[in-house]
Amino acid sequence: MSSQKNQQDNLQNSGNTAQNTTKKTIVHIGLGDRAYDIEIGHGLLETAGEKLKAIFPGARFGIITDENVKENQWSRLKSSLDMAKLDYALICLPAGESTKNYDQLHHCVEEILAAKLERSDIIIAFGGGVIGDLAGFAAAITRRGMDFVQIPTSLLAQVDSSVGGKTGINSKHGKNLVGAFHQPKLVLADLDVFDTLSPRQFAAGYAEVVKYGLIDDEEFFFWLEENHMDIMSGGTKRAEAIARSCKAKSRFVIADEREAGVRALLNLGHTFGHALETATGYSDRLLHGEGVSIGMVLAHNFSVKKGFCSSQDAVRIKRHLQK
Repeated sequence: MSSQKNQQDNLQNSGNTAQNTTKKTIVHIGLGDRAYDIEIGHGLLETAGEKLKAIFPGARFGIITDENVKENQWSRLKSSLDMAKLDYALICLPAGESTKNYDQLHHCVEEILAAKLERSDIIIAFGGGVIGDLAGFAAAITRRGMDFVQIPTSLLAQVDSSVGGKTGINSKHGKNLVGAFHQPKLVLADLDVFDTLSPRQFAAGYAEVVKYGLIDDEEFFFWLEENHMDIMSGGTKRAEAIARSCKAKSRFVIADEREAGVRALLNLGHTFGHALETATGYSDRLLHGEGVSIGMVLAHNFSVKKGFCSSQDAVRIKRHLQK
């Protein structure tokens, strides 16, 4: 792990900032005219309507979500939007990785147009990684580009897919091969959404948290070993783990927004993981985070054989991911 950390010394102070307030943490993604904030805290859905109204005065909103999020979290966001007297259209899709396809993208675009949403209006991706990727891509291509907001409802989406501007869908040729780089205008990471997230989904997202400790900050990995139980049980360390993950990812995004170089390190575990997801038909047999977790173990085992990683580190990483 120390060799990986040495490669990232130049990323440790590359322009993102984090600010603690009494109720939330703000991580700023410093991308010039594409800069935006990630807000992390409790009760953010309840205040989302007034925040959106203040940031986007006069805009209408297209909310893209899935059936599971609609059942579990939509009433909170809807109440907030209604209280702020915002005009919106709801587009609900099937849940699951198989939704990231051409047919559902076409459906989203047609629903946005049917709702008469203009280029000056805002798309809201309200869901996990699948919805964030699909809604962001729909925003990127509809009316030659609409702004969008990420409201991620899974751990994986809060620490990874909602940050950095990667959007897209899957193809028969592979995962995420059709898409665009399209940065959001805001990310609202409400910690209360985890109250309805299954333990399996949360554990799958945790793999992406561990990833940052392996590629960017070994001290973070050591911290995760010490605080794993608190994070998984919803203790006080959970918000810190999410904020540190977002700051870690932002360093790579700021340094290499379009993945021409160092940002590719964020794909640790994904080469093996995507192959496994393809083999299981993008189904619930293997969640994305589970594929990444297995992929990171396989990658470190391969690194041991190539002499790039000690067997002790590989075993330690596997043991932590199996908890």
